[in-house]
Amino acid sequence: MATTQQKDYYGLLGVKKTASAEEIRKAFRKLARKYHPDVNPNDKKAEEKFKEISEANDVLSDPKKRKIYDQLGFYSDNIDPATAEAYARGGGFGAGGFGATPGGGRSARSAGAQGFDFSGFDFSDAGGAGGRQGSGSFRDIFSNMFGGRGGAGAAMENQPEHGSDLEYQVNVGFWDAIRGAVMRLSVTRLDTCSNCHGSGVVGAPSTCPQCHGSGHITQSGGGMKFNVTCPRCGGTGKVQSACPVCHGETVVERTESMEVRVKAGTRDGQRIRLAGKGNAGTHGGQAGDLFIIIRVGEHPVFRRDGDDIYVTVPVAAWEAALGAKIDVPTIDGRSQLKIPPGTQSGQKLRLREKGVPSATREEKRGDEIVEIKIMVPEAHDMKARELWQELQKLHPDDPRSELWSKV
Repeated sequence: MATTQQKDYYGLLGVKKTASAEEIRKAFRKLARKYHPDVNPNDKKAEEKFKEISEANDVLSDPKKRKIYDQLGFYSDNIDPATAEAYARGGGFGAGGFGATPGGGRSARSAGAQGFDFSGFDFSDAGGAGGRQGSGSFRDIFSNMFGGRGGAGAAMENQPEHGSDLEYQVNVGFWDAIRGAVMRLSVTRLDTCSNCHGSGVVGAPSTCPQCHGSGHITQSGGGMKFNVTCPRCGGTGKVQSACPVCHGETVVERTESMEVRVKAGTRDGQRIRLAGKGNAGTHGGQAGDLFIIIRVGEHPVFRRDGDDIYVTVPVAAWEAALGAKIDVPTIDGRSQLKIPPGTQSGQKLRLREKGVPSATREEKRGDEIVEIKIMVPEAHDMKARELWQELQKLHPDDPRSELWSKV
């Protein structure tokens, strides 16, 4: 049975104990490039160094594993967070009054804690009162550790994991959004490594150098020794070299060119879903989706609100007073609009189905809303002034009388 002393994983990666996940990832990648067997062929020291930093990264890059390591000083798949906390809280596995002090006692094995070597420990009552209480605490702790888990933590690491979704914001011109268009995008995403086909390893399996093929190692903690599943091979006794392309991460970053069809009538903020075009999954998991968020550009004349088009049109004072038929711009070209006599400035007139074709409802179109802006000419000469004065005599009413009545 292989024996492993407590290792300083932080020291192996050259980072502080307070290092962030990103700092740990960068430190490992830097060292992996330096010590990888492909870069150092036939160099046993470099190979052993690479295995050590790989083991350190495997533990410190996983928040749950790292927490257990920080509490116990070592990591094993057979120890869950609750057990680690109980150990840390009690200052050792003797929490709750259990007297486990090194001495000349006999070796002991129990069915609930199979694989532990208790030789060299005194299991007598510490102080005469802690025997039953301590044994209960001891039994609870080790039943948590070995209560049928059987290496489940290692097995979970290879479960299929769904890839994450991606979002890209795309600027679309005013007319392209109305009429529809096909756009080419360059999308950077995580794709399955083609070198290892997403397995993260290459080459034939070899005997694990840490447990020497047994699948278990002996670790020390809290003054005790016990057998745990080998963290390097997960209990299989076999290891494979990390893929030199993805460095064991199973995915690589790639930039892909793809076409996106923007439907006629697409609105600002609308999301287009491209199934399976997000980040690749791991261990056979499905890829995520890519969501394209449309941002529609503005126009100097037209303003769009949903499927309706708004436009402000200047109208002469006599056209507004007498009524007229005028040409107004629409997204289809010129259209004729009837101005009723007595039209006021700011009044809105509607042109039915002169708006944007709906992207969600077939054969439906919005309307065009025309806002009237009455243009009053200046009285440049005496004749024009006399005409306005004559008009004033014909309409002597105060146009603000209604306003004052409400004040």
